[in-house]
Amino acid sequence: MTLHDYLNIAQKVGSRYFIVAGIAFLICYVILRSAITSRKIQQRFPKGTDYLREIGYSIFTIAIFGTVPLLLIKNPVVRPHTTLYTDIAEYGWAWFLLAFPVMTLMHDTYFYWTHRLMHHPALFRWFHLVHHRSTNPSPWAAYAFHPLEAVVEVGIFAVFLFTIPIHPLHFALFFLFSIMYNVYGHLGWELYPKGFSRHPVGRWVNTSVNHNQHHQHFKGNYGLYFLFWDRWMGTIREDYEDRFEQVKDRT
Repeated sequence: MTLHDYLNIAQKVGSRYFIVAGIAFLICYVILRSAITSRKIQQRFPKGTDYLREIGYSIFTIAIFGTVPLLLIKNPVVRPHTTLYTDIAEYGWAWFLLAFPVMTLMHDTYFYWTHRLMHHPALFRWFHLVHHRSTNPSPWAAYAFHPLEAVVEVGIFAVFLFTIPIHPLHFALFFLFSIMYNVYGHLGWELYPKGFSRHPVGRWVNTSVNHNQHHQHFKGNYGLYFLFWDRWMGTIREDYEDRFEQVKDRT
């Protein structure tokens, strides 16, 4: 474990965030802003200070996210006890590909329950309030966590490393997908088509409207990629589908 190792990991995490969130912000909040304003989920825009706050906390999150791979993978004492492997042939291509949906379901479950836990009155102020200061989130809110919440969020990395056979490429590709979907969730615009929230498949998929409602109202809609847990546990907002259609009906 060296400073160079840490900076290399943090640079990779930060690059994903700034490239994905930056492209989304540039397209929606700068280039196409005037053309698509009427379709914005919340018609108003965040203030400049909101963007700065989100980016500032995201930098702290990136710094924290960089420590866990350092402690678990680059640590010669811990790494032998993980499920990390480097030769795809060891578990075959079938598992290599199957691992991605498995990781997605695991992460969605982990996120839902830790997210709900952080909404408990005894924990909310200390863990989750910072993220909810973005009542009208922008792409920069994707990593805008209090340091304590950042520790919780990066915990999924350790869960993967000690439960399922995991290849370094799994981490690289999965967390790229994760930040892309996270940015979409905080985008401020809905990309899925009209009727998606009521479609037999779409009704189980999390959307930007769904997560935007969570930021706006602070209650309900706790999922990350899917709505399985929200629907099963009765935590999806009753007005979600109507709100989705209302947003998509705008011209």
